[in-house]
Amino acid sequence: MTLTFDGKVASANSVRRKRSVLHHLIETAGELRELPSNPLNTIKWKPPKATDAVDPRTVVNPAQARALLAVLPSIGWTRGPQMAAMFACMYYAALRPEEASALCRQNCELPEQGWGRLTLEKARPQANKRWTNSGETHDERSLKHRARDDTRDIPIPPALVTILREHLVRYGTADDGRLFRTSKGRPFSSSAYSAVWQEARRLALAPEHVASPLAARPYDLRHAAVSLWLNVGVPATEVAKRAGHSVDVLLRVYAKCMEGQRDHANGKIADALDR
Repeated sequence: MTLTFDGKVASANSVRRKRSVLHHLIETAGELRELPSNPLNTIKWKPPKATDAVDPRTVVNPAQARALLAVLPSIGWTRGPQMAAMFACMYYAALRPEEASALCRQNCELPEQGWGRLTLEKARPQANKRWTNSGETHDERSLKHRARDDTRDIPIPPALVTILREHLVRYGTADDGRLFRTSKGRPFSSSAYSAVWQEARRLALAPEHVASPLAARPYDLRHAAVSLWLNVGVPATEVAKRAGHSVDVLLRVYAKCMEGQRDHANGKIADALDR
């Protein structure tokens, strides 16, 4: 459990995840009376400590994010242009990839001027066909950590409104209203949009940044969005609402990405002490 396929030491999160899967597998065997007890309980071993905090080195600034988004339409004949608006949703609205995959036209309020709004209803995470109810690689699910019929409203800036309006004019929607899909109407696979993203990094970033963890994954666009909101002073309760987090998880995960707050906090404390 502590090694990768090539024999190297696995990350703490991978070790804990594999140990959890094995534990539940053996517990199921016990429920089916295939085993008298769970032998893992007799082993004195502590899993490695894992951190949920976002690595600040992965977070792009607004100028870097704009540069990455700007080169996407030039990548490939169709994939880059088709995916550009999807990546923009991850940055400007902090959507998870599975949430962007399920975004439909009816979820989008896109006025000609000013801010718009996205109302998220579903997600389409990718999994092996053997583990989905539909037999497809992407199965429709409720939003992460939300009840089945719960939704999430996200105000979106004019820049994203414009991008989505142009995307709809150029590509329309799938039969069910989804914005982002292949020529056959299927959601983009994680391997497909990851390949496009790596090419965008090579085109938009300096060589030293390409070799670094900066925006290493498309998901890091979501981290950049949430970090930006927190650092410009948006209340944590509002950021958590838009990002689909609880406040305590939000502050724990993004604590290392909140910069420039010390002087502001010191000033507020000093003002209170002088009253």
